[in-house]
Amino acid sequence: MNSSINEANQAIIEIIKAARPHWVGVIAAKEAIPTLAQGYKLLHAGPPIIWQDMTGPMQGACIGACLFEGWAQNEEQALALLATGKVEFIPCHSVHAVGPMGGITSANMPVVVVENITHGNRAYCNLNEGIGKVMRFGAYGQEVLNRHHWMKTSLAPALNEALKLFEKGIDLTALMAQAISMGDEFHQRNIAASALLLRTLSPKLALLNRSKEEMAKIFDFLSVTDQFFLNLAMAYCKSVMDSAAQIQAGTIITAMTRNGKDFGIKVSGLGDEWFTAPVNTPQGLFFTGYSQKDANPDIGDSAITETFGIGGAAMVAAPGVTRFVGAGGADVAYEVSEEMSEIFLEHNMQLQIPSWNFQGCCMGLDLRLIVETGITPLINTGIAHKQAGVGQIGAGTVRAPLACFEKALEALAIKLKV
Repeated sequence: MNSSINEANQAIIEIIKAARPHWVGVIAAKEAIPTLAQGYKLLHAGPPIIWQDMTGPMQGACIGACLFEGWAQNEEQALALLATGKVEFIPCHSVHAVGPMGGITSANMPVVVVENITHGNRAYCNLNEGIGKVMRFGAYGQEVLNRHHWMKTSLAPALNEALKLFEKGIDLTALMAQAISMGDEFHQRNIAASALLLRTLSPKLALLNRSKEEMAKIFDFLSVTDQFFLNLAMAYCKSVMDSAAQIQAGTIITAMTRNGKDFGIKVSGLGDEWFTAPVNTPQGLFFTGYSQKDANPDIGDSAITETFGIGGAAMVAAPGVTRFVGAGGADVAYEVSEEMSEIFLEHNMQLQIPSWNFQGCCMGLDLRLIVETGITPLINTGIAHKQAGVGQIGAGTVRAPLACFEKALEALAIKLKV
C-alpha cells in the first residue's frame, strides 16, 4: 500500500518539477470563467460558505463587488440583495482561480491569466489593488471603487496589450528564481519579484500607444505596489497544484485555503472533496491603534503558496519579513523552514535559497507527515480587521488546524480500505 502511495506522490512531484507557468494575459473574470457572465455570482476565498457565515472583511468585499457591478447603488441596496440569497457564492478554487483575503471576484473585474505551458492548464487571480483602503480587506468606499474602475479600464488593458508583445508571456519561474535569492518568499514579501516584473514589463509598456498621463499613472502604481506580484505567485502555485491534482492518488496536499470560518484542504488521493476545521486567528504585529482583539480569523486563498512550498515554508529566504510578521529574527526564519521541511517530501531546485545553503524551497506537502509529526503548515498572512470596511491592520503568522488533516487521512484510509 505504501509503495503505491509513494509512487503516486513521486509522479505528482515530477509534475510539479516539470511545471512552467507563464503570465500570458489580463482579462475580465467572465471571459476566463464563463459561469460568472450570467446572473448574480461572486467568487470567494476558501471552502464553500454562505453569506450569513462570512466575517466582516468578506461581507464588505461582497458589498463592494455589488456596487462595482452596478447590482446596487448604495450599501443598503447591496445588503438587501445579498440577504435575499439571490447571489450565488462560488469558491475560487472550484473554477481554477484564487483570490487573496476575501477573494471576492465578480464578472467584470480583471484577472491575471497564468498558463502552465508544460501541462496546458490555466489559473486565474484578481489584480492586486495596492495598499490602503482595498476591497480584499473589506473596504468598499468610493476610493476603492474608483481604483477598481481604473484597473478595469486602464491598467488591465495596458498590461494585457504589453503581454501580447512577448512571444510566450513572462516566464514566472525564471523571475521567481531571481527574486527568492533577493529576499522574497512570495507571500508576505514580493518586493524583489514586483521590481523584477516591472523591469521586464517596462520596455513593452513603453511601446503602447497611450497618453503620457495614463502611462505615468500605470508606472507609478506598479512602482509603489510592493505586493503586486503576490497575485501572480498565487496563480502560479494554483496552476502547478491543479496540474498535480490530475493524479488522483497519493497523499500530497493540493490546496489549502481559508474563508474566515473554516480552513479547507484538498488531497491528491481524495480529488475535489473538501476537509475542513475551524480556522485559527493570526498572531503578529499590528498597525498603530489596533491589537489582537481587532483581528479577523484567518482568511484568503493565499495559502496556496504554502501548499506549493513557498510563503511561510520559505521564511528562511526572507529574513527581512520576520519582524513584519512578528516571528522574531533570522534565526527564527531558519527554524521555521527547517521545521516545514519535515512535512514536505522534497526540495524544488528551481527555486534555490542562498541563505539555506542553496537548498530548494519545499515541495510535496505530505498529509501523512503532517499527521504523524503533528507539525502543521505555518502561513505568512496579512491581518484584516474583523469589521467590514476597516481594512488591513497588521501582518503575522497562523497555523493550519490539525483536525482537517486528520479528517482527510481517515477518509483516505477508508477509501484505500486500510
